[in-house]
Amino acid sequence: MSNLLELVKRCRALILKLLPVEVELSQISDATSSIITPQVIAAFAKAGGDFGESVPFCLLRAKATFMKEAYANPADYDENLCRAVAAECLARRIVHNLPIDRLESVMSTRYKYRESDGDDSAPISALETAIDQHSTIFLSSSEAQHVVNSLWKGDWVQRNNENMDIDYVPYERSESNRFWDHLNPERLSVPRYQSIFRIIVWFVFLYVYSQSVQSPLDTLDPYRNWDWAEVVLYVMAIAFLVEEITKMFKIIRIANRPMATIGFWTIVNFLTDGLLLTAFALRVVGLSLDSSKDEQAALLHFRSFQVLACVAPLIWMKLLTVFDNYKTVGSLQVVVTRMLRESTIFFILLGIMAVGFVQSMYALDAADGETGGTAIVVNNLIQALLGSPDFDSPSERFGYPFGLIIFYGWNFISSIILVNVLIALFGSAYQDVTDNETDEYLVFFAHKTIDLIRAPDSFVYIAPFNLIEAILIAPLEWVLPKEWYITLNRYVMSTLFFVPLTLIAFFESQISHSRSQRLRAYFSGPPPDEEGDPKVENPTVEDDSQGEISKVKFEDLVKVFPNTALTEGALVQKEIKDLRNQMEKLERLLGGQNKEKS
Repeated sequence: MSNLLELVKRCRALILKLLPVEVELSQISDATSSIITPQVIAAFAKAGGDFGESVPFCLLRAKATFMKEAYANPADYDENLCRAVAAECLARRIVHNLPIDRLESVMSTRYKYRESDGDDSAPISALETAIDQHSTIFLSSSEAQHVVNSLWKGDWVQRNNENMDIDYVPYERSESNRFWDHLNPERLSVPRYQSIFRIIVWFVFLYVYSQSVQSPLDTLDPYRNWDWAEVVLYVMAIAFLVEEITKMFKIIRIANRPMATIGFWTIVNFLTDGLLLTAFALRVVGLSLDSSKDEQAALLHFRSFQVLACVAPLIWMKLLTVFDNYKTVGSLQVVVTRMLRESTIFFILLGIMAVGFVQSMYALDAADGETGGTAIVVNNLIQALLGSPDFDSPSERFGYPFGLIIFYGWNFISSIILVNVLIALFGSAYQDVTDNETDEYLVFFAHKTIDLIRAPDSFVYIAPFNLIEAILIAPLEWVLPKEWYITLNRYVMSTLFFVPLTLIAFFESQISHSRSQRLRAYFSGPPPDEEGDPKVENPTVEDDSQGEISKVKFEDLVKVFPNTALTEGALVQKEIKDLRNQMEKLERLLGGQNKEKS
C-alpha cells in the first residue's frame, strides 16, 4: 500500500508539471489534444516502473484527490478540475494501449489506499473506482466497455485468487457446445441472466399485487381468511426487503462506501417494501383483535387496504428498469437521477424558508387564543407551493392584514423565485446529460453491471428464493465443511432453478456458441482468393481487351488527400520544428553577411 501511495504522489507531481496553469478542458479531452500527446502517455505509462499495471488505478486516485482539493479550495477549482480531467484521460489512453490479455488484470486487481481519516480503505479495483467517481471519459472507452460487456454476458467471471481477492477471468466453458458443460448453477450469478430472471419475477409480483387489490371496499371482511394472492404478495415483499438489506450490508462491508449503495432505485425499493410491510402489519394487528372490537378490526383492515393501494405507483415505476438496456430509457433514468440530485439545493432553501413562514403563520393563528394546529398552516403553504393558493383562509384565520401579507410573501418566494430556481436546475441537469448522452448511458450500464456482482456470491438465490437460503441453507455454512456446503448449494439450486438453468444451458451451448463462431468467422475476414490482397494499389486486369483499372496510378490519386495521420499536436510540433529550422537558416545567413562585412 505504501508503494501505491508513492506512485499516486508521483502521478500527481507529473500532472502538476504537465498542467501548472489552467487550460481549456477541450484541449485535454480531445483526441487531437496538444497536451495529452503520445509522448506524454508513454511517459506516464513508464512512471510506474515495475508497478506499471497500477498506473491507471493511481491516476484515477489522483483524479479523486484533485477533485477533493478543487472543492476544498474554490479559488483553484478550475486548475484542479483540469488536472483531474487530465488524470482520467491519461488513465483511459494508457488502458487503450494495453494488450487485451492484460486488460482484465488492470481492471480487476483490487488495491488499498490510505483514507483521509487515516484508516486503510477496503480493496477496490480501477473499474469500481471509476464507477464510484462517475468517470465518463474512462468508462466510455472501448476497453472499459469490453470488460463491462464481458462481465454482463458472462464471458468473464469473478474468481478468488491466492490472496483471497477477486480477479476477472475468462469463463472456461464458453467455447464448448455441449449442453451439460453449461448446466451450471453458478451461471445464475451472470448479470445478464440475473437481470432477465428479476424481470420475470417482478412481472409475477405485479400480477399478484393486482390480484390483491381487486377486493371491493364495501365487502372487506376483517376476519376473512388469507387468500393466495395476499400470502404470495407479502412473502415476496419480505424476500425483496431481505435481498436489499443483505446486498447493502455486503457492499458496505466489502467496499466500505455506504453512499455508493444508495441510488434512486434503492430508495424506491425501500419505500415499496416499507409500505407493503406496513400494510401487512396493519392486517395482522386487525386479525389479532377479538370479536368484541369488530369496528377497530374493520378500520385496521381498511387502512391496510389503503396503504396497499398507495404502493401501485412505485410498483409500476419499477417497470422502467425492464427496458433500461435500451439507450433511450437508460438515458431517461440518468436524467431523472441527475434532476433529483440537482434539486437538493432547492429543497434546502425551501425547507429553511418554510420553517420561518410556518412559525409566523402559526403564531398569527394562535394570537386570538384559538388555533387550528400546525396541519392547517402546512396545508395552506403546500397548496400555495403547488399552484393553488387559498387567499381567503389567511384573511379569516391569521389576522387581517398581517396573515395575508405573510401569505403573499410565501407565494412570491416559493412560486416565483424558488420554483424558477428548480426549473433552471432541472434544465441544467437535462442539458448536461443530453449533451453527453452516449457516455452517460455507458456509465449507467457499467454501474448496473458491476452493481449486480460487486458483492461476490457464487451461489445467487434470487428473491423470493433467497428466503430458502436465509432460513435453511445459510445457517449450515458454519456447520458443514466447505466442500459439502458447496455441493449442497449446487444440488439445491439445480432443483429450484432447473427450468432457468436449462434455458441458460441451451442458449449458451447452441445459440450463443453458434453466434460466436459466426462472428469469429466474419471478423477473421474472407479467404485470400475471394477478395485478394486488400492492399493492392494498382490492380491489373487479366484480359486487357476489357479495359484497364489503374489508368491513374495510386500515387497520383492520393496526392490530393489530407494528411490525417498528423494530429493537431503533431501539426503544432511540426510547425514549431519548421519555424526553428527557418530561424537557424536566418541566423546562418546573418552570420555569413557579418563575416563578409568584417
